[in-house]
Amino acid sequence: MRVNITLACTECGDRNYISKKNKRNNPERLELNKYCSREQKMTLHRETK
Repeated sequence: MRVNITLACTECGDRNYISKKNKRNNPERLELNKYCSREQKMTLHRETK
């Protein structure tokens, strides 16, 4: 049930992080505040397909 997901920055579009999630417990897209090296600040990162 655990799948690999890619997190992309909402401001610059870079795909910076790879993570895992359980699809049964979290069916919606994951959103986390993470550090973006291109923007050099904390930004919202959203799960991509």
